[in-house]
Amino acid sequence: MLPGRPGQRESWAGDDPGEQIISVPSAASLRVILTPAVLLRIGVGWAAFIALLIAEPLPVGQMPSPVLFLVLAAIVAVIVVSSSGVVAQAERLADRLGDPYGTLVLTLSIVLIEVILISAVMLGPGEHTTIARDSVMASTMIILTLVIGAALLVGGLRHRDLRVNRTGVSSYLSLLVVLLATAFALPAVMGTGGAYPAGLAIPVLTLTILLYAFFLYRQTGAQSSDFKEVGATTSVSKGSASKGAVSGGVASSPAVAEPVTSAIPAQPRRTAGFSLHEHGTEVIVRSLVLLITAIPIVLLSHHMAVLLEDGLGRLGAPVVLSGVLIAVIVLLPETITTIRAAWMGEGQRVTNLAHGALVSCVGLTLPVVLAIGLLTGQTVVLAERPVNLLLLAVSLLLSLTTFSAQRVTALHGAAHLFVFVLYAISLFS
Repeated sequence: MLPGRPGQRESWAGDDPGEQIISVPSAASLRVILTPAVLLRIGVGWAAFIALLIAEPLPVGQMPSPVLFLVLAAIVAVIVVSSSGVVAQAERLADRLGDPYGTLVLTLSIVLIEVILISAVMLGPGEHTTIARDSVMASTMIILTLVIGAALLVGGLRHRDLRVNRTGVSSYLSLLVVLLATAFALPAVMGTGGAYPAGLAIPVLTLTILLYAFFLYRQTGAQSSDFKEVGATTSVSKGSASKGAVSGGVASSPAVAEPVTSAIPAQPRRTAGFSLHEHGTEVIVRSLVLLITAIPIVLLSHHMAVLLEDGLGRLGAPVVLSGVLIAVIVLLPETITTIRAAWMGEGQRVTNLAHGALVSCVGLTLPVVLAIGLLTGQTVVLAERPVNLLLLAVSLLLSLTTFSAQRVTALHGAAHLFVFVLYAISLFS
């Protein structure tokens, strides 16, 4: 039973995305969170880990190919189920904490799963010099072209157009230009064999951490309004208004910020008034459930890495597919969430989920893999092929032109999807 006085009632968010906020007695609070679906996700993850623990050591080299791929598919399915559970809890936390804090919890939860999977592969058997590059590059192209393209297409067809806060999107894209160039372009001209030497890896690692930390500080502080829906009504203090506060690319008046409304208002999200002070107990419980659901992903990732390496070797498939598979596994739940936001007309939440996740992905993965390389003596190859650098440049330029418009439409989405098809073709070229 959660702490609370007899008869005290608290508001709790159910796990059904369409469910209304409800008030229940404290004695029933756990039942609201620990639904059958939540318990099933937790049980599946831990049961799979226990089964593999009993079967240790796995005779991977002696497994017939059909058995190996069946076991690999089962592990991947369990990881997808568990990661969807993590995303579900993160979404409920997002509703309680409000934007941009809530979306930040969601994106960080997803990115940390990817960092864990990449680290597991790097620390596993065999040489995996390009796994970080391949996975982050795949995540980048999937987010910038497939996820954004599908979301804009769905949102544009349903609402005619979507509105975004251009200052917030510009902040994301500015960071992405710098971080992606540091990750994929500079190692080719400043590194050795496509990898940063130790003398460069340490300053790059440090600068990336500092830039990402400063981004989080500004996003959750002075610039938090830049990452809220354009249709939201915001008030600006006289001090900040005098500096010409901008919301959605429209300058505020010197005295009072006028509410900015889109032609098609964004669907309201349950964010106002859900403070940590009022709902601290629920936030703590959901955070614990999120952690318990995520731990099996960490424990299963090592087995997935071993089976994946052997399976791709038997197929003679391109090594890059290992990174692509990790990206697809991690991004599947978030892709669904992003497209759902576009369907609801929440243009800024689309970019918070997509671009915010990518900033976190590069900002966290790059320092982690460089640190692993320094500590283990592994070579971490980051420099990309010319064709991928060209497609990356096209994707960033397309993103800049798309979100510089006052309205983003389905036509913008179609252009992004076109680039993704080109990227998919390049994987096998």
